[in-house]
Amino acid sequence: MAITDIQTFSHLTAADIETLGQELDSIRRSVELSRGERDAKYIRRAIAAQRGLEVAGRAVLFGSRNRWAWLTGTALLSVAKIIENMELGHNVSHGQWDWMNDPEIHSSTWEWDMTGPSSQWRRAHNYSHHTYTNVLGKDEDLGFGILRMTRDEQWRPIHLVQPLANLLLAATFEWGIALHDWAIEKELAGTPKEERLSAPNREFARKIARQVAKDFVLYPALTGPAWKSTLKANATANLVRNLWAYAVIFCGHFPDGAEKFTIEQLEDETQAEWYLRQMLGSANFKAGPAMAFMSGNLCYQIEHHLFPDLPSNRYQEIAERVRELCDKYDLPYTTGSLGKQYLLAFRTIHKLALPDRFLKRTADDAPETSSERKFAGITLPNTERWADNNWLLTDPETGQRRGLRSALHEAKVALEEKARHEKEVLREAKLALKEKARQEKELLREAKRTLQEKARTEQAALRQRTVRDRGVLARWRRA
Repeated sequence: MAITDIQTFSHLTAADIETLGQELDSIRRSVELSRGERDAKYIRRAIAAQRGLEVAGRAVLFGSRNRWAWLTGTALLSVAKIIENMELGHNVSHGQWDWMNDPEIHSSTWEWDMTGPSSQWRRAHNYSHHTYTNVLGKDEDLGFGILRMTRDEQWRPIHLVQPLANLLLAATFEWGIALHDWAIEKELAGTPKEERLSAPNREFARKIARQVAKDFVLYPALTGPAWKSTLKANATANLVRNLWAYAVIFCGHFPDGAEKFTIEQLEDETQAEWYLRQMLGSANFKAGPAMAFMSGNLCYQIEHHLFPDLPSNRYQEIAERVRELCDKYDLPYTTGSLGKQYLLAFRTIHKLALPDRFLKRTADDAPETSSERKFAGITLPNTERWADNNWLLTDPETGQRRGLRSALHEAKVALEEKARHEKEVLREAKLALKEKARQEKELLREAKRTLQEKARTEQAALRQRTVRDRGVLARWRRA
């Protein structure tokens, strides 16, 4: 199962968690109080850069029947769509810039360059995903309804095609998100399935019509004789944007270390425990300034889940403070290269396409799914036991707190030692079986030699008897 008790899993006391929550609240307040002209200039420059790239790309595509013009225009348009989707549409819709009170850069008015309406995405994503991050049965983004990303979800035969479904989702990511949010919107609104002209359906249909007309009718038509190549360029730019957005999202949610939780964890969950769940349920990937900008600063997915409505350009400085807290409370800070994080998610997608009987690890101690039960039956070194069954993890030399990070390391060492011991036992058992087999083989050889010797003796006696009988017969005939 996934985590049912985050306090036990994190190896922190209730007081530790509350203090951690207070320190994270302090980070939020300091950023809120320091928001100002620097941040406003950042977002306005980002918008200007994105629009400039799009205008340049569409202008170049007027000559898109030339191969180099097509490549240049498609590249410019792809970058523009990525920036609009990741740094602008996603972050503005989170309300990160509402504090500016600019009606053009506000979550209630921004409409992004995607198939689904921003309003439906805001309600589905901001509520379902960010409130219940990685909680089974509550977070609709956990596998997006088509992928099995944890062993807590029962395997079904349809999961065998999961690798193909993953490729389809990546290529059509904007459509997958749109349909996903549309379904959640209808569920939240309580719209009957048979009501085809419901408000969510009309809003969804209008946005699809506008988006398809813009990308595949209007802009290609404006380029006149180059309309076919412009159509291909628009489709290619959408594909590039979809693949990039898909990769960024999967690297932040599904690598090893991005933990899953059960509904039981939500019972009486405090704000501090919510913070901790975001930290343990998210993953970052390493990026320089350019890649961070192109990812909408979602390379800092941990910080984004902690503070989804704070300006994205502040995530880097927030990350430094969050890492300090992870060191202070001995908590893991899950990060890695973009390639590594995606390969871990990719491995999970393909591995969990198979029935559980083909998987070696359990749901309590698998790379992609673990729980507090992974520590059951394992004696961690240098630890004491509290009466309330929480581990008091204190380094005897430094006096520093020993939390989940140390527990995971020591559990790994303990499991490796257990595996080494079991391997040694198996090796000794194998040697004993070989020795027993050797002795039995030797006994069989001795028995075979004995039988052969007995057979030779009996054959010799038989020959002697035969000779004797022939002599008697010969004498009888002569007589």
